[in-house]
Amino acid sequence: MAKTVQDILDFIKENDIKMVDFKMVDINGQYRHVTIPAVSFTEELMTVGVGFDASNYGYAVVEKSDMVFIPDPDTAAIDPFCEIPTLSMTGNAMIIDYPQNRPLAQYPRNIVLAAEKYMRDSGIADTMYILPEFEFYLFDRVGWDVRPNSIGMEIDANQSHWNTAVEGLGVTVAKQKNYHIAKPFDTTYECRSEMVMLMEEAGIPIKYHHPEVGASGQFEIEPMLGVMSTMADATMMIKYIIHNTALKYGKSATFMPKPVYGEAGSGMHVHMLLMKDGEPVFSDDNGYSHLSKEAHWFMGGLLKHINALCAITNPSTNSFKRLVPGFEAPVTVGYATSNRSAVIRIPAYAKSPKSRRFELRNPDATCNPYFCYAALLMAGLDGIKNQIDPHANGWGPYDMNLYHLPEEEKAKLQQLPTSLEAALDALEADHQFLTAGGVFPEELIANFIKTKRAECREMAAIPTPAEFDKYYNL
Repeated sequence: MAKTVQDILDFIKENDIKMVDFKMVDINGQYRHVTIPAVSFTEELMTVGVGFDASNYGYAVVEKSDMVFIPDPDTAAIDPFCEIPTLSMTGNAMIIDYPQNRPLAQYPRNIVLAAEKYMRDSGIADTMYILPEFEFYLFDRVGWDVRPNSIGMEIDANQSHWNTAVEGLGVTVAKQKNYHIAKPFDTTYECRSEMVMLMEEAGIPIKYHHPEVGASGQFEIEPMLGVMSTMADATMMIKYIIHNTALKYGKSATFMPKPVYGEAGSGMHVHMLLMKDGEPVFSDDNGYSHLSKEAHWFMGGLLKHINALCAITNPSTNSFKRLVPGFEAPVTVGYATSNRSAVIRIPAYAKSPKSRRFELRNPDATCNPYFCYAALLMAGLDGIKNQIDPHANGWGPYDMNLYHLPEEEKAKLQQLPTSLEAALDALEADHQFLTAGGVFPEELIANFIKTKRAECREMAAIPTPAEFDKYYNL
């Protein structure tokens, strides 16, 4: 049920709230916040908003950077990590204009809403449901150093296989053997259970949590299917809860795609399906894996634009250290049922018509979730509008382990980009599907590419310890 301003005012009074916190999102998908005393929260504030400098968020130039943040009362919830009773809200950014402010088209939340409107206007569907899987590591210690005379990092997880000689109780996990491991080896169970309880209290239904493959502290929390725009907000809150709860337990959480050499990387697989008038768009008892032609065309759109999408779904240089053969991360552009080596997997367990769907396996949680989910929807709609058949285009179905194919057969397959720079090249050449209907502004895409290219140049110029190991004595 939608909340009114009076509902918020009543809640503040009834719960003795002292502070109201407004959480905003920058271009990289990270929370920023502004806090006001609860006594200053008024009905007028919900329309005039809170001023902020958008240039520091990556959206605007300094000379045109004054924006206002308009809170969304439906997102109001108590922040469990503040000792002083604090009510938290997210919302949308607006351009200051008279007589009425205009939505800032580049603001992530506005882009998700624009993508949903574009979908409804197309007549193809009225709702997109998604389910992102959150993989992450929990470390007991972490540190890094990037100086001219000292470059390095060190991480530690007490349960890791490298601690067999020092742990003292023998409670360590063999390399790559952490998947669903039980107590006493699952030493962070209470921490993760508290994370899940806080997510549930925040109105985010959770399916389950469990240890993942990486023995050096990898885990997964998976929510239930949710409406795309709601799940974008939930993604931000899930990450916020994971980071803060980990610190409470004396641990550090990271969504970095490849933090541990030789262990499994962390992705954010995204399940998706479309509904129209309450009926599934993707279901067909007679189709491959019980999916409709619209579902196949949607997959075709994702696969056609996958190289460009990688710049948005995998926007860190570290992302591409995860997308390598030998683990469960995908490297091949294709689709199949129950096959984790293809970039699109159709889960065989999704048998009911309203749950039939597929997952895209390349995204990771370094992405801005609003940009990521909106881009996936826009690529899929482009596939449906242009009836892009993934089978006719040679993208599968690949019902075999693609990692184990002979090298000459692998050479015939289309592969994902191997670097962020290559993905940015693809996005620069292929982004018309994003700008359709004005959903993604050209200015945002250009700014995103410029920012990420600068990041690539910066990272490429830094020597690494591995390079010392390889080249120092040549």
